[in-house]
Amino acid sequence: MKRLLDRWERSCGSSRALRFVDANLRGIGQVMFQNHPLAGLLFFIAIGWGSYAAGAPRIAVGGLVCLVVATATASRLRVDDADILAGLYGFNGYLVGLALPTFMVPSTAMWLYVVLGGVASSVAMLSISSVFKTWGAPALTAPFVLVAWLMLLATHAFGGLQGGALPAIGVVVPLDPAFADPMRPGDFLQGVLHSISQVFLKGNAVSALLLLAGLAVGSLAAAAWGVIGAALAVVTAHAAGAESDLVTAGLMGFSPVLTAVALGAVFHKPGLRAAGYAVVGTIFTVIVQGALNVVVTPFGIPTLTGPFVLATWLFLLGRPKLD
Repeated sequence: MKRLLDRWERSCGSSRALRFVDANLRGIGQVMFQNHPLAGLLFFIAIGWGSYAAGAPRIAVGGLVCLVVATATASRLRVDDADILAGLYGFNGYLVGLALPTFMVPSTAMWLYVVLGGVASSVAMLSISSVFKTWGAPALTAPFVLVAWLMLLATHAFGGLQGGALPAIGVVVPLDPAFADPMRPGDFLQGVLHSISQVFLKGNAVSALLLLAGLAVGSLAAAAWGVIGAALAVVTAHAAGAESDLVTAGLMGFSPVLTAVALGAVFHKPGLRAAGYAVVGTIFTVIVQGALNVVVTPFGIPTLTGPFVLATWLFLLGRPKLD
């Protein structure tokens, strides 16, 4: 494996086209903090499979289009080459490209919207990174959340842009406790796997396993924390009385998965204190997920990875000494 990767990197060093492909693969991998082309390739296959299985291949295509546009835009903006080659200007665009075809009615206007989203995601990444650099905090997926929220909200204002699959706008009411059915082992496993795959807006067990394989290629610790985060989210959401269908569909767990990987395997050195901090942060993210579900419902838009961004910023900005 190492020999193959070394050969790939040498080839990229002598070819601008392959370098661009490598940057885009790393961009997909960076959605879950993996600066690794093979991880990105496995993630891409996972999303392709999930989109095909759902009968919506346009979602995988949208992600690819937006990813390429975002990376090319960053190059034209002349941001740091190292950041572009590491995929740091591609992952938010990739997520925007997955989100727009997921929630919008397919049309020519939608595809133009996807291209615009790719450009806007790189501009947002540059802006948010510049602001948060002051506090030594990463942008995470905030550019994706901001751009996608604004673009999806705008579909309510323009007749040619239809958000046909957006959550229905309605009155916010407490969840019926009756929806919190007893958690069976099969439901638990489904909830864990779907929590992982929903990071890329896919509720598919095969995609989840491919994503875990991609994580393991880049970091075994990240893969382990992905599973831990998903399990914690399912248990916490169920114990708090969340609607069972939301839990098993992974819709209460995808943001906690990202928080677990970020706090447990990326931004802190491994250790008991760091692990405990990551567990608390992951559980708190479930609460933030519930809170944002309530906040965005009247606007008819999904939370996306907003809970992950807010909770992880909160747990990183204090710069706790966990060594």
